[in-house]
Amino acid sequence: MLSQFMVLFGFFALVLVSIFWINKAVRMFDRLISDGQSSFVFLELTALTLPGVIAVVLPIAGFAGAVYVTNRLSTESELTVMQATGYSPWRLARPVLIYGVIVAAMMSLLTHVLVPTSLHRLETRKAEVSRNVTAKLLTEGEFLHPAGGVTFYIREITPEGELRDVFLSDRRDIQAPVIYTSKMAYLVQEGGGTKLVMVNGLAQTAQTKGNRLFTTFFTDFSYDISGLISDDVINLTHARYASTPALMTRAAEIAQISGVSEGVVTLELHNRFAQALMCVVAALIGFATLLLGTYSRFGVWRQILLAFLLLVAVKLVEGTLTSPILSAPELWPLAYAPPAMGFVLVVLLLYMASRPRLFRWRSRSLAEASSA
Repeated sequence: MLSQFMVLFGFFALVLVSIFWINKAVRMFDRLISDGQSSFVFLELTALTLPGVIAVVLPIAGFAGAVYVTNRLSTESELTVMQATGYSPWRLARPVLIYGVIVAAMMSLLTHVLVPTSLHRLETRKAEVSRNVTAKLLTEGEFLHPAGGVTFYIREITPEGELRDVFLSDRRDIQAPVIYTSKMAYLVQEGGGTKLVMVNGLAQTAQTKGNRLFTTFFTDFSYDISGLISDDVINLTHARYASTPALMTRAAEIAQISGVSEGVVTLELHNRFAQALMCVVAALIGFATLLLGTYSRFGVWRQILLAFLLLVAVKLVEGTLTSPILSAPELWPLAYAPPAMGFVLVVLLLYMASRPRLFRWRSRSLAEASSA
């Protein structure tokens, strides 16, 4: 059973990760390519998003694998045979528990190590890419918008680095928008900044007051484009980027440095442990719920639907308990209430599966009493 669980888990994880990752990659591709970035930068940034995508997918894949294998064992009467030989639902749940623990170990590696590291590196690379003005502007034949109110166009870029037939519209000053055109231009690094040196061009300034247009011909003109680069400060000290030991020992310091409440840091810390427990819960709920159904040629779709609803209920409880922890960090035990609720449901489901005659007799008695 354990080998079947792992095979199906790998299949569902691969499919779901591909779907989620491709969705993220397509949106990132449009943004990066439009900014003139290379395909290597695109591959690097999309690879850094992969650990976060896998962390989202693992509980779903664990649940899907448990449900699929249990459903196949039920439809092929293998579960019935195993139970007839004396295997109780508690004994049958042992490989599912081991399977859930393996998935939880993968989740722990992601949440405690890979995801914080990849997020930190991703934000660092995003900051570097956003400041790469050369890549943003060196795209020929397209109207680019490197900043609000600024439009830039290059007809051709020669192998020597010459920019030919340059158009630059600066509308950031509403009272006096300016349009620069030149036959040739160069990008020059100077004093830690980047300047666009235009040769043999024309500057047209429109004065909105009085509706006047001023034109100036120039032989060479230097335009500082460093201001077009985004200077937004990215907070790389956020709790999401901190290691688990740091969150455990320096929660107050991290909250102060990152500018968030201690509740955010506390929730981030305990969610890393709770997410691993949720992987075990998801697998056990998917298995235990399907044990309630008897063999039917129509399958166990009702039990599958019930398992899905139970898992959704646990996730809803998890969502409702976020706000109390954020406002009062001392309520951190609430972060483990959803997994605890899931384990209680699993125990109840396995207890019902181990005593099917008792519950059928009670349901029959209630039906007879209602008809009488």
